[in-house]
Amino acid sequence: MTKHIFVTGGVVSSLGKGLTSASIGLLLERRGLRVRMQKLDPYLNVDPGTMSPFQHGEVYVLDDGSETDLDLGHYERFTSSPLSRESNYTTGRIYSSVIQKERRGEYLGGTVQVVPHVTDEIKQSVLNLAKPDVDVVITELGGTVGDIEGLPFLEAIRQIPLDVGRENCLFVHLTLVPYLKAARELKTKPTQHSVQQLREIGIQPDILVVRAERPIGRDNTDKIALFCNVEKRAVIEEVDKELSIYEVPIGLADNKLDQLVVEKLGIEAGPLDLDDWRELMGRIRHPEHEVTIAVVGKYIEHKDAYKSIYESLDHAGFHNSSRILVKRIEAEDLESQGPEQVLAGVDGILVPGGFGHRGIEGKVRAIQFARECEIPYFGICLGMQTAVVEFARNVLGFDDANSTEFSGDTNHPVICMLEEQKEITEKGGTMRLGSQPCVLEPESRAAQAYGADSVDERHRHRYEFNPAFRQQFEEAGLAATGTSPDGTLVEVVEIPAHPWFVAVQFHPEFKSQPMYPHPLFRAFVEAALARHQQRAHLPV
Repeated sequence: MTKHIFVTGGVVSSLGKGLTSASIGLLLERRGLRVRMQKLDPYLNVDPGTMSPFQHGEVYVLDDGSETDLDLGHYERFTSSPLSRESNYTTGRIYSSVIQKERRGEYLGGTVQVVPHVTDEIKQSVLNLAKPDVDVVITELGGTVGDIEGLPFLEAIRQIPLDVGRENCLFVHLTLVPYLKAARELKTKPTQHSVQQLREIGIQPDILVVRAERPIGRDNTDKIALFCNVEKRAVIEEVDKELSIYEVPIGLADNKLDQLVVEKLGIEAGPLDLDDWRELMGRIRHPEHEVTIAVVGKYIEHKDAYKSIYESLDHAGFHNSSRILVKRIEAEDLESQGPEQVLAGVDGILVPGGFGHRGIEGKVRAIQFARECEIPYFGICLGMQTAVVEFARNVLGFDDANSTEFSGDTNHPVICMLEEQKEITEKGGTMRLGSQPCVLEPESRAAQAYGADSVDERHRHRYEFNPAFRQQFEEAGLAATGTSPDGTLVEVVEIPAHPWFVAVQFHPEFKSQPMYPHPLFRAFVEAALARHQQRAHLPV
């Protein structure tokens, strides 16, 4: 029978439940087990697709077009678990399903209630992943124990052991032991209270993963075990990692978390093999080079708004034995300050995706600076669209060139809405989403990076390169080197005369992993490293 691991969090949010869940998945996979990952989010949105990056961070897109929580990015970066629409449920989606069933009369006239109807729907969303070819389902519950919106989810996972057997379920609770500088003490009381809340609901955690700024010591772990009713060996210390999030699985393995999970679930598993992961950590700890990349974005102040971008840059850095120093640039700053000042000394410039007019002119100025100064440039989604606008204005001479997203009356709409989008009125889940094929021009930089003439990449956009202007761009030196198979949609543009100038309509950051950096990020960082080394050897 498929085993279930439920990961909950207490004391405060942002403790790293997603990273911990992904790390558990990685450790179990490295012991030969087949794992599926899932996130349950208590907010009322049907999905995070309409949520502001300032509140929620990035929206992570899957191959099937699902707009999901950013923690699913951790799942894909750490494990090989296939993810789909079934991997992320929200309160909004659960209630929508229940209401649709009620409207169809499926409850046979009964009064529809949170228990059992909503909880049954949640339980089914978890049990759907339990299949003959799956050894373990890891379900992360978003939010913090004590949040009112999380209660139906906690009640649902409390019931699941009654359906599948307690011996087939494991509860892992992630909590915090804060250090009070004034008292010079670590405090275990918040953890005790968090576990008490869980136990009042009817859930006894089997394992506690305890976050702390510094080692908490055996005395404190023994105290936590006693007051929280868990085995001493089941209190796992997880001290903050200063260097990289990719240290987390090794720290958990060193504390024998994988062995504890396997024993408590009664699973037959092979020995743990983390040799390549430890070798990766060696490269992370001892880079040979440093490369500075400017990320010019609209949501820079929120650290998770471009989470996958930053991780993909790191992956490419690992491959190139380089530490990536990310210089986060608010696009609007470039509208009041010259790019010569803000972008001085960078080795590469990346402009990521986004929506809305704010900061667009700053992005255009950054791209012009990259193009004219021959600095490696990588544009993603909106970063491609603004690259097209910049080239149209400053090379083709179309002074009013713009996207119709920002200027509906421009005489040169070089970026326009997709034809299929023009009749759509609702915002949620209606963009061009998910994996789409792209055909690459032979010998293009994109084709060289991929080592292939066709790829599939994930999309999330409503606007596109206007094909009416394609010939003018190509004659002036901006080539469309990647298109949809029918040739109608431009997916990649490049400037062949530039050292490295590539912009794509899709989101390659969603398919990068630490062991397998995305080819375009890898090539971009290689170009930035080459520029860095060239500049380092120039006479002062």
